[in-house]
Amino acid sequence: MNYKKIIFLLGLVICSIAVVNAQDFKYIGAAKCKMCHNKAEKGQQFTQWAASPHAKTMARLKGAEAKDPKCLKCHSTAAGVDQALVATITVAEGVSCESCHGPGSAYKVATTMKDRKLAMAKGMIIPDEKTCKKCHNEQSPHYKGFNYKEYLAKVMHDDPTTK
Repeated sequence: MNYKKIIFLLGLVICSIAVVNAQDFKYIGAAKCKMCHNKAEKGQQFTQWAASPHAKTMARLKGAEAKDPKCLKCHSTAAGVDQALVATITVAEGVSCESCHGPGSAYKVATTMKDRKLAMAKGMIIPDEKTCKKCHNEQSPHYKGFNYKEYLAKVMHDDPTTK
């Protein structure tokens, strides 16, 4: 009988460790990115984003659109993800860094960001055309076509790990 209890307890310990180690990456918001990504010598990515249409997407929603989940999923990073993964990001900030680069809770640390493989293992995404087309597609009532190369040139910013 004691043998069964020990096996059961050991199994419980292993399951507990697995649950603790299983991490859902959380969305932390552009303000957390700003700390490192707004230095002139690193390319001022935050300033570029803040001046971009992505940062102002919520202001483009009028009337009922501002509360419509079909609109919010693309006009706000925070509104378009599983709410259990929202840490400090807000709906009001619109399409933030994490819409393109993935939830930053685990890769936001400078030492992690300097190691691309490690950052990607911790949730960072290197965006591609498919990433953009999650929102820039025919499902949008305001869709006017999407030329990936043209629009990429408008949002492109330096990789701060190369500076």
